[in-house]
Amino acid sequence: LLMRNHLEEQVADLLDEMDIEYQYESEKIPYMIEANYIPDFKVGDVYLETKGYFPPEQRRKMKAVKAANPDLDIRIIFQSPHNKINKRSKTTYSMWAEKNGFPWCAYYAIPVDWLR
Repeated sequence: LLMRNHLEEQVADLLDEMDIEYQYESEKIPYMIEANYIPDFKVGDVYLETKGYFPPEQRRKMKAVKAANPDLDIRIIFQSPHNKINKRSKTTYSMWAEKNGFPWCAYYAIPVDWLR
């Protein structure tokens, strides 16, 4: 059984020595962390979020904000929409936005109707 770290291995060895039955990482228990989202801009009823670098924790936050507030109109303005989400991925920032239901644009091509 492959453990994540040495301490977990030591505890597993102890449980084995004591002949204690256990399961290792056998369940996923959902949880939510309450936080506040502060949008970059608000134009009318539209929230505009600007993103240069868009790390995993920011992507996770934006998905959580959308899930908790499905009626908000949140649109993302990317500095570089065709950058990959990481070096090994084929997914770009713009592809991520489309997959997760966020209208998006590049900062140099903001649709005029987004601003009315």
